[in-house]
Amino acid sequence: MGNPKAAMIVIGDEILSGRTRDANMHHLAQALTKMGIDLCEARFVSDDEAAIVSAVQELSQRCDHVFTSGGIGPTHDDITADCVARAFDRPIDVRDDARALLEAHWNARGVEINEARLRMARIPEGARLIDNPVSIAPGFTIENVHVMAGVPSVFEAMVATVLPQLTGGKPLLSQSLRIERGEGEIAGPLSALAKRHPQLSIGSYPFQRDGVYGANIVIRGTEGAEVDAAMAELADLFPA
Repeated sequence: MGNPKAAMIVIGDEILSGRTRDANMHHLAQALTKMGIDLCEARFVSDDEAAIVSAVQELSQRCDHVFTSGGIGPTHDDITADCVARAFDRPIDVRDDARALLEAHWNARGVEINEARLRMARIPEGARLIDNPVSIAPGFTIENVHVMAGVPSVFEAMVATVLPQLTGGKPLLSQSLRIERGEGEIAGPLSALAKRHPQLSIGSYPFQRDGVYGANIVIRGTEGAEVDAAMAELADLFPA
């Protein structure tokens, strides 16, 4: 069996409009790679109920884990929690344990917890809370979907809470070689190398610098010996 598979749903009009730059996918991909969970797809979705529900239902059926970011704040357009509840046909309401966290947080600051802040305590029935040591308002896990905030510092803290609870596979190893030849020249031998090592991922990333054409060849796999062998073959094919 291969490594567990994961997908990510990045939610928010501000991401798709270019107003906000997404950093969470990059962080999650690195964290999952280290523990042997393969991030196979990342989908960017607007603040649209039907689109979010559809993405959650589809990806949760195809992947071992789904991670969402964005849309669980206090404003009217924070609809992710409701959409995830709908995707699993679960009721959603303010939950006592989540409410207690928020009340303690705001009371300690002398701030009254109002209806808007209470929106962040609305949790689908049967979900498990995800700790938020940064700003208290929790995320939650329902079945295999982990629902997290969009603010990078909070998202990263929630990832650190969730990942130790998951079972990973073999971490992905990678090595790279810079080859100063055009891709048209290296494509044939590279294709043959990939066929000899079907368990590896071999990628070619071209560049042009100061009139020099070339490509960085990256070989990835979970077996170190096989990665080493393929890299040795690659170095023999294209000596410096």
